[in-house]
Amino acid sequence: MQLDHSFTVPAGLDDAWKLFQELDRVAPCMPGAVLDTLEGDSFTGRVKVKVGAVQMSYRGEGTVTRDGSARSMLLDLSGSETRGAGTASATVTATLTAAPAGTLVRVRTDLDITGRPAQFGRGIMTEVGDRIVQQFATRLEELLREVGPGASAVSATSTTESLQGRLAPEPEAIDLGAAALPVLLRKAALPAAAVLFAVVVIRTLRQRSRS
Repeated sequence: MQLDHSFTVPAGLDDAWKLFQELDRVAPCMPGAVLDTLEGDSFTGRVKVKVGAVQMSYRGEGTVTRDGSARSMLLDLSGSETRGAGTASATVTATLTAAPAGTLVRVRTDLDITGRPAQFGRGIMTEVGDRIVQQFATRLEELLREVGPGASAVSATSTTESLQGRLAPEPEAIDLGAAALPVLLRKAALPAAAVLFAVVVIRTLRQRSRS
């Protein structure tokens, strides 16, 4: 499944590119995710999602490859449910270009997912992705305003501790059910209308037969 998104951050191209290279600063901006270890271009982390009353936690790892001349980065991600058989893997390509309002970030995700979330299909996953990217962009903007592109949002001490095996706090689950609800309602609208029409027709026929 391929998903495409874009957003703008209020920073110049050079500053935005510098920020995106610092995963310990960017990762906390992703809803439902925490970064546990970071060593060079390799990292591990966790993601927690919620669909209604059901929560799913994933533990995974990834690598990042950067192309400074093209201002692009490639993330190769893989993970699995901590209490289930579901798996997820993704190749994420982010490309930064200068824009009038700052820096335009284009993100292309090639996603392969199994287990319970796979039942949503492309339409719902696209809706979910849109909302996650919107939250991510909002948090990035807040980060830039609070600490500026040259500061560090995560101290070297905390990063060292995580590399020594001390996990970051448990992530707050992102509710995919809430994000998917508008799409679910739209998909249910046509069948519901068909059922309502059938009920009206049956009642009309019954009234005519009685008369």
